Amino acid sequence: MKHLALSDDILLTIEKPARYIGNEVNMVKKDLSQIDIRFCMCFPDVYEVGMSHLGIQILYDMFNKREDTYCERVYSPWPDLDKIMREKKIPLFALESQDPIKSFDFLGITLQYEMCYTNILQILDLSGIPLSAKNRTKEDPIVIGGGPCTYNPEPVAEFFDLFYIGEGETVYDQLLDAYKKYKHENLSRIEFLELAAEIEGIYVPSFYDVTYNEEGILLSQEPNNSHAQKKIKKQVESDISNSPYPRKPLVPYIQAIQDRVVLEIQRGCTRGCRFCQAGMIYRPIRERDVNYLKSLAKDMLESTGYDEISLSSLSSSDYSCLHELVYFLIDEFRDKGVNISLPSLRIDSFALDVMSKVQDIRKSSLTFAPEAGSQRLRNVINKGLTEDVILDGAASAFSCGWNKVKLYFMMGLPTETEEDIEGIAQLSDQIARRYYEIPKDQRNGKVAITTSTSFFVPKPFTPFQWSRMSTMEEFLAKQKFLHSKVKEQLNAKSIRYNWHDPETTIIEGILARGDRRLSSVILSVYKAGSIFEAWTENFVFDRWIKALEENQLSIDFYNFRERGFGELFPWDFIDIGVTKKFLYKEYEQAKNEITTPNCYISCSGCGAGTYQCGVCISSHTKS
Repeated sequence: MKHLALSDDILLTIEKPARYIGNEVNMVKKDLSQIDIRFCMCFPDVYEVGMSHLGIQILYDMFNKREDTYCERVYSPWPDLDKIMREKKIPLFALESQDPIKSFDFLGITLQYEMCYTNILQILDLSGIPLSAKNRTKEDPIVIGGGPCTYNPEPVAEFFDLFYIGEGETVYDQLLDAYKKYKHENLSRIEFLELAAEIEGIYVPSFYDVTYNEEGILLSQEPNNSHAQKKIKKQVESDISNSPYPRKPLVPYIQAIQDRVVLEIQRGCTRGCRFCQAGMIYRPIRERDVNYLKSLAKDMLESTGYDEISLSSLSSSDYSCLHELVYFLIDEFRDKGVNISLPSLRIDSFALDVMSKVQDIRKSSLTFAPEAGSQRLRNVINKGLTEDVILDGAASAFSCGWNKVKLYFMMGLPTETEEDIEGIAQLSDQIARRYYEIPKDQRNGKVAITTSTSFFVPKPFTPFQWSRMSTMEEFLAKQKFLHSKVKEQLNAKSIRYNWHDPETTIIEGILARGDRRLSSVILSVYKAGSIFEAWTENFVFDRWIKALEENQLSIDFYNFRERGFGELFPWDFIDIGVTKKFLYKEYEQAKNEITTPNCYISCSGCGAGTYQCGVCISSHTKS
């Protein structure tokens, strides 16, 4: 192992130096003389956040199983180290080898949320890699983007050589093999990009020209290179029980956001919530074999030493073998002090039985996500959750001994009225009332309801991608109104109201549905000194406003206008399976307050069946 890139003097002056030294449990070490490709995987946020990301753990394991490839990692240096590295001209380095990022063949950056975009430029800048892809040469790494934000990569298109659209288990081997051909045959950089562009799921933004009409709306996006594809088809791993998964995941030395084993039990979702991008882009639903999961759980707990395992899924309750898996984990690991975490679980008798066995009821809280305060608005967003189900679930939990409940809602949803907002306060109060219906001698102290609201952001590839967003003034008025209504409730003292910052939401909305012109805005904000914009203490709203004005762009254009069905979106060149026609039909259904059944009840013809949807295949076979 090499000496650390940072001296002891520097490490002693910065916060949490363990973020930068590597050498964690299960870290991979390889002989650099025996490999052909060096790939540095990057999460553009602080180490503790990045180390909790399952996607990077999967790709790290998958790449390092190739004998010809060494995958290493890098995360965004916190502002204290960022300042020192610039002053002392220390190049950004990988954790495993401590080598400069610029010496790698690939820099793969995962894009998990829009507010990390300035950190992408931080990573490139500290690495000495030209910020704009057009200025890079063969001396620079190939910069590739992946993750959910690549379903609209256009706002950061200028900074990337290529994007991988979809799940990484499918064509990465083809891409790495193409790179070996590029190296061994001494091809030009553009010749490699042409090889990459011919691989399904790979998007090379420089191979496309975009035009806009006089109103600033996208007019066309056409290939300018014969190797580029008109449509980019997202990549889907159909057999996830035989796809790569780390049995020996990396274990950080310092506490990460998710300090536990993460067991992904399925991918996709059949619920069809109209605000949820993940529910659309990760279709179709695919389950992992339960025996495979039991084996994984044993190996991962043994190799990491963790005392908690989390079952990861967009909707855990829909996993067909959930009962078998959970009771196996309880029986197998109860005596070993292993806790089981069940996020995304509907509160029913099974869930309460499980949680009572794996949680300390007096310390833990239950989480409900009604999203909207009224049944009318829950129908609009197709939440599939009635008030009776919510109240009955809370009552059952209270009778089992819980007295803490967290409630999550969104404000600014399409068609929202004051009655819908007031419904948030009323529902919170009704839940508290259910608690006090329990005889006093059977209660566990006072009830504590934490009601949190975030602001709605329309996302690409959802039925609400045509919607306008609320303005800053509207968001603040809604927040103030709800706060006043919470105070009016009978159990107001039992309800604590938390809310999100509307300024961040406004910028997230612009970046979510933006086009290539925003690359200049992001660059301006970065040059003004902004990094870690996802962190409230580092976010500077005025820099974004100034940068938009300098580039003759407006918030109104991106956020505050309704789109028409015929408008060409910056992300329309991507084929996710779910059709634009289906999404618009769902938008119309929303405006008419009509719900769409769960896929397990009835196929709605979304288009995801083209990707071997297990539900579609099953229903078509029966019919």
